[in-house]
Amino acid sequence: MKQLFLVMSLMLTPLPALAHKVIAGVFPAGDAIEGELGFSNGDMAADQEVIVYGPDGTELGRTVTDSDGFFLYSPTKPVAHTFKADLGAGHVADITMPAQDVAEILGVAADVAEPVTPIAPSGGAETVMVASLSDEERAAIAKVVRDETRPLRREIAAYREHNDLQSILGGIGYIVGLFGIGFYVAARKKMAA
Repeated sequence: MKQLFLVMSLMLTPLPALAHKVIAGVFPAGDAIEGELGFSNGDMAADQEVIVYGPDGTELGRTVTDSDGFFLYSPTKPVAHTFKADLGAGHVADITMPAQDVAEILGVAADVAEPVTPIAPSGGAETVMVASLSDEERAAIAKVVRDETRPLRREIAAYREHNDLQSILGGIGYIVGLFGIGFYVAARKKMAA
């Protein structure tokens, strides 16, 4: 009877879920919106159709991800853009780029760049001019930063999924539970002897 109870207890022990979360992100990329779709385990959504909606729910357009889960979309209206994709098995990506960001991509937003202003050093002897970058230089730097951070975002998301506090505490709980069962069995054998 005790062995049956032990076997049933082990069979009904909850196991960790092997679920993963959807990762979706959008950001300006020159005159377009660049985005990525994938899962927290590092798998990216290749050849996935992405539907773009306006703030009123009307469809603005469609695009498809490449083999690395990235997509480009060229906006035509300075409104909020919501990107949605059905990744299957109940996984839905839904991310919105605010209207102000889209307007900046289209070049219709107010220029937020501040003019070059002189800065007086603490000694007061000289005036130093703050250098500003051209739009082409900013675009080139932004592209390099995006390209370099893509693999890092994937690795961070995968790390978060596999090493969260709940998993660690759950593992410790299983170990403590197994020791408790072992001590229980040992104590019963010692009492029977």
